[in-house]
Amino acid sequence: MIVALWVVAADAQQKREQKGKTPQSSPSAGANIPLPIGQEIKGLVLPDIDLEGHLRSKFEAGTAKRLDAEHIQFKGLKVTSFTPENSTDLQIDLPESTFNINTRVLRSQQRTTIVREDFTIAGDVMEFSTADRKGTLTGNVKMIIKDQAALAGKKTQ
Repeated sequence: MIVALWVVAADAQQKREQKGKTPQSSPSAGANIPLPIGQEIKGLVLPDIDLEGHLRSKFEAGTAKRLDAEHIQFKGLKVTSFTPENSTDLQIDLPESTFNINTRVLRSQQRTTIVREDFTIAGDVMEFSTADRKGTLTGNVKMIIKDQAALAGKKTQ
């Protein structure tokens, strides 16, 4: 099931490359989080905008706390990623997680759920790179495919 998350990310990446677009995050995207060390805030919303000005993803946290110069702890985090056409691609729900600003990797040791139009997948441990939009989900992973024919690229009748 770890492979399933990579397949999803690779599928989205392949669709972008087929359209001639491979959006890159702005280099300073992780460094601009306005939160002093030790401070906790509620209702934080952080957009991730690529170099072309398109919204790639959005972090919406119930609470966020800057642990040190490199790490931010989130509680009640919802990450929404968007397609190049600006429609919702993935919705990731994380009860508690930590984001490394330098590596742009989001990690959670609590059960995480990822929802896309055609599937839902959940696992006990998640690691997701916001820079290259790839990640792993391990530990008691369960995936529900909503429309297998659509996932395989076949049209249903």
